[in-house]
Amino acid sequence: MRSWLQSWQHQRLLRQLSSPSYAFVLEPPPLDEWVSLDCETTGLDTRRDHIVSIGAVRIHGQRILTSQRLELLVRPPQGVSANSVRIHQLRERDLARGMQAEEAVLELLRFIGSRPLVGYYLEFDLAMINRVLKPVLGIALPQPRNEVSSLYYDYKFRQLAPHRQQNPEIDLRFDSLMQDLELPQSRAHDALNDAVMAALAFIKLRQLLGQH
Repeated sequence: MRSWLQSWQHQRLLRQLSSPSYAFVLEPPPLDEWVSLDCETTGLDTRRDHIVSIGAVRIHGQRILTSQRLELLVRPPQGVSANSVRIHQLRERDLARGMQAEEAVLELLRFIGSRPLVGYYLEFDLAMINRVLKPVLGIALPQPRNEVSSLYYDYKFRQLAPHRQQNPEIDLRFDSLMQDLELPQSRAHDALNDAVMAALAFIKLRQLLGQH
């Protein structure tokens, strides 16, 4: 039943693709491979704000393949606020040489292939990416998602005494998560560094949860 359902979903998504040339996103993924990604944006409104940079890196087994990384600047359709510049250190003149959003997300798509995705609060990044990509691709990114904060929650929840599992208080802030996992943090706040740190947390949590 499950394989039939998966086959039916595959065929439905295949029909919705805007071009057969994108069918590679629906192929079986390479064994033990993932892509960790992160986006920097002009703000937190997924309907109105825009992507200014994309970072992604491939993971194979328990290794981060830093030689297989993607780092893209994206030119937004309007100027960036002073607050955005302060956070991302990307000025309008830096972004002026960036790619158009549609071109950037298609390059990201080719980099991902059919690999499952990894990220910290990945839902936001994918909402920003899919808003640009879906009109071009015909579908949203179909790859399975691995949310680092959810994996961390599962890890910490297992450590709680039964009486504390009724109302668990688990700090899911990224800095707290990385410190608790004793992982290094980069001071540079950019998309690629954030993607690499999410990949580190993903690998460590898979080990702690016995997901080898």
